[in-house]
Amino acid sequence: MARLRLSDARFLLAWLLPFSLLLNLTRHPEQAAIGTLITWAAVAAIDQWWPGAQRSPVASAANPLLSWVLRLFVPLQCLILVGGLLVVREGDWWRVLGLSFAVGFVTGAQGITFAHELGHSRNRIDRALGWLLMASVNYSHFMVEHYRGHHPRAATFDDPATARRGETLWGFLPRTLGGSFMSGWRLEAIRLRQFGKSWMASPLAWASGLNVLIVAVFAIAGEWKMLAFWLGQSAFAIWLLETVNYIEHYGLQRSVDADGKREPFGVPHAWNADHVVSNSLLANLQRHSDHHTHAWKPFPELEPLPGPQLPTGYAGCLLLAAVPPLWFRLMHPRLDAAR
Repeated sequence: MARLRLSDARFLLAWLLPFSLLLNLTRHPEQAAIGTLITWAAVAAIDQWWPGAQRSPVASAANPLLSWVLRLFVPLQCLILVGGLLVVREGDWWRVLGLSFAVGFVTGAQGITFAHELGHSRNRIDRALGWLLMASVNYSHFMVEHYRGHHPRAATFDDPATARRGETLWGFLPRTLGGSFMSGWRLEAIRLRQFGKSWMASPLAWASGLNVLIVAVFAIAGEWKMLAFWLGQSAFAIWLLETVNYIEHYGLQRSVDADGKREPFGVPHAWNADHVVSNSLLANLQRHSDHHTHAWKPFPELEPLPGPQLPTGYAGCLLLAAVPPLWFRLMHPRLDAAR
């Protein structure tokens, strides 16, 4: 059996956040939110100021064991969600709010990131696990729109998940939420017509039906705190996903010729950050140019390409993007330089 190299072992950090959250859920649920805030701030601070933390180890051949870092996260996230539902049921509304934030941070920052990676796998079971993770945050259409919509159209005006120069995060969110939802269902309808299949053969239809059923069961049972937690953690997870989308291609555009043919996606069409802590927690997602140019490449093999560089890792950029004047002040000079 392949042995983990020291540089590979850093990806085991991905389990630190969910296990810490489980500990808080079982012992100190009232501390979960503040613990999450401290973790978020600590990762952002290390990314920016810790000497040497701005560079991750070099890419290496993917160790098969690393696939299990993603796969085993799925039952771990399910356990967190069930635990959260049970804890909020007996707590007050402040507990509901705090745990929605704490759990949504894990299901969004890592659960959606790992669903994204599993969805790019050629293994059907891995892709099914990706669907399960996205259904757990009530955002199943991502599993269609991201692979068949965003990847072909990224860094163009046709892509609802690409932010335009001067567009604030708060203006981008309604456009990407509505546009991605409509695009996902439209692309699935096209696929079903091409293969002569009905909606009964659509994983999107089944996952969305499950989402509706879960909400209906909580509402009919009068479990309003459980329902609020379920929707609250989903809302924060989706905010994290779409804010990362805002960051990843902000202001970058591929050219289009007179016939409407797009320039091939290249290194200049995604923002990158090679900070070791956030890359270890997020399966090298911040090596984003290489991910888009080699979508099937396993995450340990992604290279830190010399494309446009973010001012810091995603943990800090999430906070910067929420303050548009600060975001523009930092990003527009970099955007001008990238062009």
